[in-house]
Amino acid sequence: MATPHPDDEFHPPTNDDPHWTETCWFTFTVPERRLSGQFYPFFRPNQRVCAAGVYFWDDKGDQPWNALYAKNFWHLPIPDQPLSNIQLPNGIAYRCLEPMRRYELRYDDPDGGNAVSVRLVFTGVTQPHYLMGSHLDQAGRYQGTIVLHGEEIPVDSYGFRDRSWGVRTEFGQGLGGSPASNGGYTYATASERDAFHILTMDFGQGCMSIHGYLLRNGEWSALASGKREVVERDPATGYPVRVHIEGVDELGRSLRAEGRCINRLAFLFNPNGFTINCLTEWTFDGITAWGEDHDNWSVAAGRQFFRTFLGYDKPRR
Repeated sequence: MATPHPDDEFHPPTNDDPHWTETCWFTFTVPERRLSGQFYPFFRPNQRVCAAGVYFWDDKGDQPWNALYAKNFWHLPIPDQPLSNIQLPNGIAYRCLEPMRRYELRYDDPDGGNAVSVRLVFTGVTQPHYLMGSHLDQAGRYQGTIVLHGEEIPVDSYGFRDRSWGVRTEFGQGLGGSPASNGGYTYATASERDAFHILTMDFGQGCMSIHGYLLRNGEWSALASGKREVVERDPATGYPVRVHIEGVDELGRSLRAEGRCINRLAFLFNPNGFTINCLTEWTFDGITAWGEDHDNWSVAAGRQFFRTFLGYDKPRR
């Protein structure tokens, strides 16, 4: 194994706040099967515990109880191992093969049987993009196999990963301890030459970009501004159906992308974070590409929005 980069490893907490958090998320898809999967460990080193979720879903189930597979353990002990080569008690295993670029992912259901087994390698197709020195995002290609309920499924498609470290409280009315009610996490990768990513937050003026990039014809640039808008929601659930992205990068190039949500999984990614993760078919620059759109809410804001949207409550003034 190559010597890992410092950001491939755990970061020492900078204070003793029990909500000091580190994450290491990988997401992948099999678009021809309308299938999505992700690993989401959530570490609380000052408490010496972690959560670890594994999810698989397609277009026939949209919640953990009716998805293809959903298993999230809380309050697991953090192993005395480096993050670059770690085996978690829930069955997730990560190994850094090349610093900041290639990672081996393994998973075997801890309860046995043939429910899920994963053998994948992630290879970055862009450089990690940093936000304020404590968060990074990276597009990549996943190759390998998934065994899902006894069926072996080959994987060779683009996906994503992110990492974050710092205090992340579960208290408050906003998303991630911020004043924002909701936000989005959106990406598409057509090739190593054409892709985009945008992270948005709503502080009262709509979901505006706080972070992202545009890769066009092999030339990468950070986004200078941008906006995400859900232009159609399912009237029965409120989940996104169509999403519009627009932005301008630091080179002055415009981005306009239209997304059609193919599947959906709604779940709590932490006790004050509700998300609807969607495999999404994107069209931008005359290109059609696969990616994802995440409709993220604080629990309080999400409850208010969806109950009003579905007609359970009157709109609040």
